[in-house]
Amino acid sequence: MSYTPRLREKYANEIAKKLQEQFGFKSNMRVPKLEKIVLSQGVGDAIADKKLIESAVNDMTLIAGQKAIATNSKKDISNFKLRKGMPVGVKVTLRGDKMYEFLDRLINIALPRTRDFRGVKANGFDGTGNFNMGIKEHIIFPEIDIDKVNKIFGMDITFVTSTSSDEESKALLNEFGFPFVKN
Repeated sequence: MSYTPRLREKYANEIAKKLQEQFGFKSNMRVPKLEKIVLSQGVGDAIADKKLIESAVNDMTLIAGQKAIATNSKKDISNFKLRKGMPVGVKVTLRGDKMYEFLDRLINIALPRTRDFRGVKANGFDGTGNFNMGIKEHIIFPEIDIDKVNKIFGMDITFVTSTSSDEESKALLNEFGFPFVKN
């Protein structure tokens, strides 16, 4: 018996059919689906303290359930004392079951733990069907032990969908239960 994430089953059994009826797609291959989720953190203070990158990689690995990698600067910027090739951030790309597991934890556990949470603003769509959002504190995830955190970082989350329409993408995320602010 193999394990299938709850949201993957929900997409296959309910969401795909509902979106196909809602937008009148003739083929089920045209129905929008979530392709990947990209998590990234900028660690600007890593120029002075190299251990911040290591702790950011460890925290991001715990949050995502998959090994995170450090991202390096692409060019020299003398005002920031930055040299080409220095680590300046952390990222991880989730696909498949891990993507659905992360989405489930984000919607049902992490976002409601945010201080004064009233929903996510829907102005993060980029015009090509992808949604971007930011989180101010990475400690909202239950995998992070607050006592062991050196520094609290923000995080950017990008949801990449198979559609090029923001309307279809928002409908897909709504069906997953994404907590958009009601107007």
